[in-house]
Amino acid sequence: MPVPEPNLYPDFNTIRLSHVCLNVADLAASRTFYTDILGLQVTDESNTHIYLRAMEERGHHCVILQKSDQPGTVEVMGFKTFDEDDLDRAAAYFAGKGRPTAWVERPYQGRTLLTSDNAGMPLEFYHKMDRLPSIHQQYALYRGVKPLRIDHFNCFSPDVDASVAFYSDIGFRVTEYTEDENSEKLWAAWMHRKGGVHDMAFTNGTGPRLHHVAFWVPTPLNIIDLLDLMATKGHVGNIERGPGRHGISNAFFLYVLDPDGHRIELYCSDYQTVDPDLEPIKWDLKDPQRQTLWGARAPQSWFEHGSAFVDTPTVAPALKATPIVAP
Repeated sequence: MPVPEPNLYPDFNTIRLSHVCLNVADLAASRTFYTDILGLQVTDESNTHIYLRAMEERGHHCVILQKSDQPGTVEVMGFKTFDEDDLDRAAAYFAGKGRPTAWVERPYQGRTLLTSDNAGMPLEFYHKMDRLPSIHQQYALYRGVKPLRIDHFNCFSPDVDASVAFYSDIGFRVTEYTEDENSEKLWAAWMHRKGGVHDMAFTNGTGPRLHHVAFWVPTPLNIIDLLDLMATKGHVGNIERGPGRHGISNAFFLYVLDPDGHRIELYCSDYQTVDPDLEPIKWDLKDPQRQTLWGARAPQSWFEHGSAFVDTPTVAPALKATPIVAP
């Protein structure tokens, strides 16, 4: 199936991804990991929730840690719209596609639309979020990997072609993709709204599930510093893959697992994609430089482990093709 042509005039205008709500077992342990190890800043907390932001973000939060009896699951992924009217247009669009829609109350957010995509992943859209004073130049606050902003979500999809078609229709544009040459079906795709390589990516696998959430960091050296910190703070077992440089996106990367098994990517050095006529880059599934430019193979866990969405059934993918996997 060919990559769809981009829809440059979608029914509603999504600016970017915004935030994710992760369910955790132990708020104290998660707080330590996300603040002292990764370096996010607490913006509010209670006995049930911790709100965090990265260093250049002015919005109230990019991560919500929620104490739950379903730790390791994901409550919702959030996106910001261009204006308030886009929320009404989004509600009409999703209702027209047969997706559930509800207006929900969220702390620190204005009017918020809760819905789901074609695969059932819970999504929420808002326009207004409480704004906080800038801390970008308060360098005494920087810790851990010094995260600047949330960058993207990657999700397992049982049908990547269908996911790409759905998100293309709402204005996400494909930057790079992996095609299985035998079936000519998509195995993975990277799609953006904000002008980087991706806000959303899809990987063939049992889903829908969240594969990882990524944070943009200043330099590769910050990732090296994080590895040293994790190795000496009792978190060496949480290092899953990397450091390395992706062939896809050109990004320098590291994948780690939080205390509940949510996968986090630390990420920098991708490229600008703002031109509306930018042509997507195609990769073959068996190209060893697709995963890592230097040729290192990803571990089996990277293709199997993910975070389920609350109350969202998963199905196995129809496409059985596999990439090169580390022994």
